Amino acid sequence: MNSIVAGIVLLSVLLHSNPALAASYVVGDATGWKFNVAGWENGKSFKAGDTLVFKYAPGTHNVVVVDKASYDACIVPGNAKTFASGNDVVTLGKGPNYFICGFPRHCGFGMKIAANAA
Repeated sequence: MNSIVAGIVLLSVLLHSNPALAASYVVGDATGWKFNVAGWENGKSFKAGDTLVFKYAPGTHNVVVVDKASYDACIVPGNAKTFASGNDVVTLGKGPNYFICGFPRHCGFGMKIAANAA
């Protein structure tokens, strides 16, 4: 009997709770994924499960998921996940998430962000 009551109480709590919804961010806001976007992420409180939307003209840029060393050096590893649609949606994992443009010299011109998700 106690387990039935506990189950009903748990179900009631779950049905009345207000789960946190994931947020969606357009990288670079209205200007999109472009040169000098580095720093756009500063001051934002990202959470795991939030999405970043990278908007740009396809064929002019891309988005490459990299590790910290590749981010710092602006190097595209051979096995890196690359997006190139111009409207790429990436879900943040918990902890640091690093993104660069893989086109030659674009990362060096500030096309990179580091989003830390709680």
